[in-house]
Amino acid sequence: MDQKTIFLIGFGGFLGAISRYYLSGLVTKGDFPYGTLLVNFIGCLLLGLLLFSSFYLGFFPNQYRNFAAIGFLGSFTTMSTFSFETVEFFNEGNILLGSGNILLNIGLSIAGIYLGRFLAVTLSI
Repeated sequence: MDQKTIFLIGFGGFLGAISRYYLSGLVTKGDFPYGTLLVNFIGCLLLGLLLFSSFYLGFFPNQYRNFAAIGFLGSFTTMSTFSFETVEFFNEGNILLGSGNILLNIGLSIAGIYLGRFLAVTLSI
């Protein structure tokens, strides 16, 4: 791996982490981590759109795909935060919120990938 690729991935990660912090902070209110849910859904939607556009339609050269998919979206999505928040719900005895957090994050993340794929295919026409 060349230094330019490493720099692009690192810079993308820097931007993704800041974006996650900002966006998540805007919408997190109350007892439920809506910010984590939102960034996981948006990250999956964008990853689906980016990768399906890249792999099947020939858009996005490797270096830009690495910047966006590995760097930006890799640090933007928050599986580790999601996992911690879920365990905290269970530790506090709040099985309903913990279970809801799992179902919503997994369900919306998969839906985001499918929606991204759909958009990539639809926009190529």
